[in-house]
Amino acid sequence: MNTPLNAYTETGTPSFSPLYQQIKALILQRLKAGEWKPGEPIPSEMDLAARFRVSQGTVRKAIDELASDNIVVRRQGKGTFVATHSEHQVQYRFLKLVPDSGDLNSEGPAERTIVDCRRQRATADVARALSLRTGDPVLQVRRVLAYSGVPTILEDLWLPGTPFKGLTAERLRAWRGPMYAMFETEFGTPMVRAEEKIRAVLPDTAQAALLAVTTATPLLSVERVALTYHDVPMELRRGLYRTDTHHYRNELG
Repeated sequence: MNTPLNAYTETGTPSFSPLYQQIKALILQRLKAGEWKPGEPIPSEMDLAARFRVSQGTVRKAIDELASDNIVVRRQGKGTFVATHSEHQVQYRFLKLVPDSGDLNSEGPAERTIVDCRRQRATADVARALSLRTGDPVLQVRRVLAYSGVPTILEDLWLPGTPFKGLTAERLRAWRGPMYAMFETEFGTPMVRAEEKIRAVLPDTAQAALLAVTTATPLLSVERVALTYHDVPMELRRGLYRTDTHHYRNELG
């Protein structure tokens, strides 16, 4: 039987999923353990096939799914690498707000202002989104992103307290790259995919002041749960987007 000897669930029960899915799970386990870090190459298909004692085609199918999930990135002639938010072409892949001109380079990177960063106890809705218990410690961050001096995005985000111990407003202000790149390099927590809910809302007084609009200004509300390996939720982010000069763009298919 062509099944890897260590293709078992964490409880020790044999896994009966398709073989390539077992290989995918084993690769994810090694990624989670930090054997291959974001931006680093993973072994070749041939080496992984020998390691797990399966065919190269089985490994290729597993890696195809990992690439489709944006967990790894194939580079022609170079190999397969662990996806990272630090690379220019992927660092803003979760941010879908673009200028109406369509030119992403016309306004440069966002100017970021950290409004607040504090530890608190998870409310019921935050705990539910992060698979925590009500009252568990979380870190809440509020920040404003401005383009060409115009405040455009107001974000509130919650992170589980233990994995992000040591994260402070000072560290966030000093960090020059994308926040998700900081999570993966400084805290060993890569965000590999996200789920979003979008609706139109009106801001409250405090939100309107931070975005320099009135409370009668319609805004786009984007609630995102970002997940790391094995679909473990690691961030709840609620953003309010001005759409007078920008629009939300997503590519389908």
